[in-house]
Amino acid sequence: MVGLEGYLILAAALFCIGLFGAFAKKNVISVLMSVELMLNAAIINLVAFNRFLAPAKVTGHIFAIFIFVVAAAGIAVGLAIVINIYRSRATTNVEDFNILKW
Repeated sequence: MVGLEGYLILAAALFCIGLFGAFAKKNVISVLMSVELMLNAAIINLVAFNRFLAPAKVTGHIFAIFIFVVAAAGIAVGLAIVINIYRSRATTNVEDFNILKW
């Protein structure tokens, strides 16, 4: 049986991979996928703490569903922005996205 430590180690590994991907990648789609990995790590933490600390309540699961919904909306908006910038600039490189600078 896997204990709380196993879930926390998995979530920490996922978060570190996502953080590295967000900082190291130059493609906007890869950065968005890395942000999703970090959000999934947070969801794993919420559900694991709910299971081990208060199994009778479902608050961790409710927060996880809320994060899923917010993440899906955020990625939809992010992809819409990326598609619009790609149409005008013909690139998905993060360093070329200087259209929002003053």
